[in-house]
Amino acid sequence: MPAVTVSDITVLPRVVAAPGSNGAPLPTRRVKSVTTAPKGFEGEGFPVRRAFAGVDLMDLDPFIHLDQMGEVEYAPGEPKGTPWHPHRGFETVTYIIDGIFDHKDNHGGGGTITNGDTQWMTAGAGILHIETPPEHLVMSGGLFHGFQLWVNLPASKKWSKPAYQDIRASQVGLLASHDGGALLRVIAGSIKGLEDHAGPGSTQTPMTMIHATIAPGAELRLPWRSDYNSLIYTLNGHGTVGEERQPINNGQLAVLQTTGNPDGDLLVIRADQTQESRSPSMDILILGGEPIREQVAWMGPFVMNTKAEVLKAFEDFQKGLLGTVPAEHQTHKPLNRTDKLSGDVKRDDLEARKILDVHGAPTDLQES
Repeated sequence: MPAVTVSDITVLPRVVAAPGSNGAPLPTRRVKSVTTAPKGFEGEGFPVRRAFAGVDLMDLDPFIHLDQMGEVEYAPGEPKGTPWHPHRGFETVTYIIDGIFDHKDNHGGGGTITNGDTQWMTAGAGILHIETPPEHLVMSGGLFHGFQLWVNLPASKKWSKPAYQDIRASQVGLLASHDGGALLRVIAGSIKGLEDHAGPGSTQTPMTMIHATIAPGAELRLPWRSDYNSLIYTLNGHGTVGEERQPINNGQLAVLQTTGNPDGDLLVIRADQTQESRSPSMDILILGGEPIREQVAWMGPFVMNTKAEVLKAFEDFQKGLLGTVPAEHQTHKPLNRTDKLSGDVKRDDLEARKILDVHGAPTDLQES
């Protein structure tokens, strides 16, 4: 699992948990729940784990959806992607740990990302895009591993202009834990006291995203903002979360509870002394953000505030109001010409089903 590595972790700035304003140590967040991500397939058939499955949207807010893509070793001819599809009302963050991926959208955004790179797409008022492995990877096969996160937008920003950020691995903020046993890659946001090493991602919703690698037996004690939620997803390996040492294993998500302390809290993660030979360290994704606390209506590729807005998004897509596939990428088959929707989505319509299912997102309206 390369992503971004360093030859000497001891030269990196250390994350140190300073005491609160009253001089007392920061309280540690306790685990509220641990869930195991079910396995499935996405797009044209690449394997994923649905990391947020079974978790209440209120606990995830401002996040909506998280897929771990792979880890999979493709044989020649096997690599898969997604077809052209729409989004509206949120942002997608695609981070590649191993492998290579191409992205294109109908607003001119896109590019190729590989080990440790990130694509940050703001769908806003509406966009069409496609995510595929490059042709040479399809021919040769190879290792592929990454994840895609969906970050909600508040109502005031859902109609913003679509945008794209191409974040290179070399731009990521690098930090070490207090004991030097963990490497932190800060992709977005910052850690208290180390704001000069903030991640390069420019976020519409205040948030922090970190990919951490923890050596066997090491401990990460991470200061966390009091107004952020906290989610820890295990990409590989196993260890514990919290002072209570709640076990967490590969493919599991821990939701932590805020303490209400105005000075913030601590997130505590320990890697077990013994790890699997294929994954010698524990790799985790740490997420936190300021909850939006608005009504959520979500179905398929659209995340809005009301059912009417979701249905309007489908109608706008079918009318071509979200744009068209660029001419150089068009095929003989139209992208979005199904029967017009009115009042509800026709689940028996094949094209509508493809639109709904492209990211394994709910095909029934979710409201929270």
